[in-house]
Amino acid sequence: MHEYPYWWDTVPALRLRPEDAGTMTPPVAGGERATDEHHIGSQESAIEPGSRFDVVIVGAGYTGLAAGRHLARAGASVLIVDREQVGWGASSRNGGQVLTGLKLDPATLVARYGESRARQLFDAASASLERLESLIAQESIACEYRRSGHLQAAHKPAHFEAFRREQALLSRVFHHRVELVSRGDQRSELGSDAYYGVIVDERSGALNPARYVYGLSLAARRAGAQIASHVAVDRVRRDARGWTVATTRGEIHSRDVLMATNGYTNGASPALRRRFIPVGSYIVATEPLRPSEAAAVLPRCRMAFDSKHFLYYFRLTSDSRLLFGGRAEFTRPSVATTRRAAEILRNGLAAIFPELADKSIEYAWGGNVAFTRDQLPRAGTLNGSGDGLFFAGGYCGHGIAMATCLGELVARRMAGERIDHPLFDDRFAAIPLYTGRPWFLPLVGAYYRVKDWIQ
Repeated sequence: MHEYPYWWDTVPALRLRPEDAGTMTPPVAGGERATDEHHIGSQESAIEPGSRFDVVIVGAGYTGLAAGRHLARAGASVLIVDREQVGWGASSRNGGQVLTGLKLDPATLVARYGESRARQLFDAASASLERLESLIAQESIACEYRRSGHLQAAHKPAHFEAFRREQALLSRVFHHRVELVSRGDQRSELGSDAYYGVIVDERSGALNPARYVYGLSLAARRAGAQIASHVAVDRVRRDARGWTVATTRGEIHSRDVLMATNGYTNGASPALRRRFIPVGSYIVATEPLRPSEAAAVLPRCRMAFDSKHFLYYFRLTSDSRLLFGGRAEFTRPSVATTRRAAEILRNGLAAIFPELADKSIEYAWGGNVAFTRDQLPRAGTLNGSGDGLFFAGGYCGHGIAMATCLGELVARRMAGERIDHPLFDDRFAAIPLYTGRPWFLPLVGAYYRVKDWIQ
């Protein structure tokens, strides 16, 4: 069993020798280098301590790369740094599900914010999908993107009745159409008898996340952004001329800084760390299924997840593997937790699809997603400082399209545009009694396990 993301084996990664660590790419006109390692990296030219840029972006995932691309196209000098390889975090570890809406379900959005505000938030999520599609087309990113649609499976009969109410609410308030499929007919969508009907949304999509982040990094470089991998940021401090970014390769200087670290935010930004909760998410991938087996599991090749709080999510890959994921552990991803999670997910897969119980698990991996206290993403400046320190993140597991979109939008704001967006928040409050170590997650996990049992 490979203990790294399946997606990494689908990308011709660029070779990065240990002695090249801490270097950065010059702008390139295009082209890729052949590689052999399970990383997304590049041969890069040396970073110069004392260098000055218009913008330094910390984090080379979807957010940072989308922002860097836009700013470089606008004429700014941009450096994107990452303590690992390009896309090493959630951007190449997720399930590749490009879903409509937000983490919060429509009923919760309306109950919490009222119909007008809820519709603004839902429309912002829809706009992010459109922007993702247009960017993929504009940059010709070969990432297997398609409008697959998604389905949500009812874990209990009462959940399917809730789907009926959600269908009506989506139509009335959000002008968004979904279809219900009863348990008796659900095998047309999902080859399992473990659920009690499904709700189908045709608007969602699917992609290969590693190919997407890799293509986005090439687009950022073509625009003129420089990318330095294996450069950790120790601290960021304000000075008379802007910002000094202290890295493992020396200090660099910039007018503005964008923190695009999301679920991997560390002590370099203590304020942002108090606002994002890193939560582990885990995935296993089976050996390739026979065509008849794959067709039986997900006949329409949709993205899928169920209605539990401790949900499972799953999909087929282009080579007919079943990817099966979930919040199987509430501790920091490690070799030990990934192996425990893999066993939990193996058992879950066998319970949902008994006919696949004997299939070997060939990949298992984990990674962090970032949650906010209210489960809404955010972008802006911390505490409304207006001093050139920006952020975007907190996607709560719905980040492929939204990270791309908010990355671009915060870049436009950094370039001087006035941006009116429902997820921009310059008064984003810290979580009380929280310093960045999510000590409460085991309690939260136990709470949601009980809710899944009784609800």
